[in-house]
Amino acid sequence: MTTPLALVFYEHLLPGSQLVNRLQDLGYRVQTVAEAGALVAQAELARPLVVVADLASAKADVCAVIRQLRQNLATQHIPVLAFTDKRKKKLQTAARDAGATMVAVDDAILRQLPQLLEQVLQVT
Repeated sequence: MTTPLALVFYEHLLPGSQLVNRLQDLGYRVQTVAEAGALVAQAELARPLVVVADLASAKADVCAVIRQLRQNLATQHIPVLAFTDKRKKKLQTAARDAGATMVAVDDAILRQLPQLLEQVLQVT
């Protein structure tokens, strides 16, 4: 049996690196993606169990990337757990509208990661 793969996009070292460590502690193999634009191609190639994406990107529209994941036949089934600052309500709504399976706030992503993953994986 292979270890489940989580594909992770983040630009900010914190909580990004902490998230990677936490996923590894939970038994996931983790592949990080440095550029949001490469997320769809990497998801097609790597076939992850889940995509975890930081919505707070200065370089890309992560919601547009989530929409592309949903429109691509090879990736549309992959659950997407997105996260951002709790004050960014419009961004949270945009991510849901784009097709994110679940949107969490920065405060909760590390603290409640096992429960969030369980929920996001049950939705699919």
